[in-house]
Amino acid sequence: MGRKIKQIEATKAVKLQLATGYREGKTHNYRKRCQMILLKLEGYKSSEIGLIVDTCEMTVNNWVASFERYGIEGLVTKAGQGRKPILTDQHESIVRKAVQEERQRLSQAKKIIEENIGRSMSQATLTRFLKVITGVTSE
Repeated sequence: MGRKIKQIEATKAVKLQLATGYREGKTHNYRKRCQMILLKLEGYKSSEIGLIVDTCEMTVNNWVASFERYGIEGLVTKAGQGRKPILTDQHESIVRKAVQEERQRLSQAKKIIEENIGRSMSQATLTRFLKVITGVTSE
């Protein structure tokens, strides 16, 4: 005999908010979390939900717990989560100066920047930052 499926409850208004979040949420992660909760409300097991949304059972359980504790606001990614950027707006002048000095050799400019900011980075990080500050897109 297997474990009992944990049931959660929600009002019609909350279910409607979850359905709207699943269809129209701003981020993929938020839409995915709304989908997890909707499936849980329908009585699916966490392991089944994990297979449907391509995540592990523990992640499903963590978001269900967050939903139970904080409601639909518990599904939103809070500011400050995730990896902090290596290069920020504060480094723009350093980057521009280094690239002007070493126009033909981006690897040399990267070394100059690393010395100035005290952190190492990949050349791809520098390239992405340059695209952001110059407004270049890959269209």
